[in-house]
Amino acid sequence: MDYQKHGTKRPIPVLRVLRKLGEDIKDARRRRRLPMSLVAERAGVSRVTLAKLEKGDPGISIGILGSVLHAMDLLERLRELADSQYDSLGRLLEEEQLPQRIHRNKRELINRK
Repeated sequence: MDYQKHGTKRPIPVLRVLRKLGEDIKDARRRRRLPMSLVAERAGVSRVTLAKLEKGDPGISIGILGSVLHAMDLLERLRELADSQYDSLGRLLEEEQLPQRIHRNKRELINRK
């Protein structure tokens, strides 16, 4: 089990997703026929750090992830990660909070007369 700096365990689903993300990044790099050394250089990281990212190491920062995705021309996907247009639950909850009716302000009614 992986531990954070403060000794708390990371949830297993998080570790699985990070491992898959790392594998996907590795596959994308290999499909592009880019050696690790070139991607690491373009991203401004070491080969060791890139290898950790590709293995799904949860200690890799989001900044490094962004740099590697940029080096492979995949950064746009990170931009869309938590975009509200893909947040169907958040949008549903937001719609539940919309008022049923909107009342005019009394001052506005007085000023119109």
